[in-house]
Amino acid sequence: MASNFGLKSLAILALTLAICVQGSLGGITCENLNKDTCAFAVSSSGKRCVLEKYVKRSGEEAYVCRTSEIEADKVTDWVESDHCIEACGLDRKSLGISSDSLLDSGFTRKLCSTQCYNGCLNIIDLYFNLAAGEGVFLPKLCEAQRGDARREMAEIRSSGLVAPGPVSGVNHFKYTVAPAVAPSSA
Repeated sequence: MASNFGLKSLAILALTLAICVQGSLGGITCENLNKDTCAFAVSSSGKRCVLEKYVKRSGEEAYVCRTSEIEADKVTDWVESDHCIEACGLDRKSLGISSDSLLDSGFTRKLCSTQCYNGCLNIIDLYFNLAAGEGVFLPKLCEAQRGDARREMAEIRSSGLVAPGPVSGVNHFKYTVAPAVAPSSA
């Protein structure tokens, strides 16, 4: 019984110590990052940091780093390297998180480059999820980037739904439209 109590006490002490050490060592808190490290960073809780711009009453523009609700899949406590920012065609002063850059073939060329795609897993994780939100599979986009990028861009613009082209031998039907009837108030 005494050894059982000793083991429980030791376990509680170890857990408490682990929590205190983690708290004192800290981790990345988005709100503590400056505008030169905020974009593409991931907090210790696994949430992505987002750079926002606002205008002070004096009219001066100011930047603030905030924690977004977007969770990184495989990364925590991460400030993206300058090497990856450059290799992937990104900008440290990017505001917000958006999939719009996927429409730029110059950006997707850099994103899909071997240097970025195989070496910058945090950025690939982010854009994999952003592309998925648009109905696009990033590996397929990168494969298309090496081939016909225009078709893939059209698929992204239409959220992955592209109307099929004309097919020869298709019968054209004639449709008649019935007049609309007003609802009765019975």
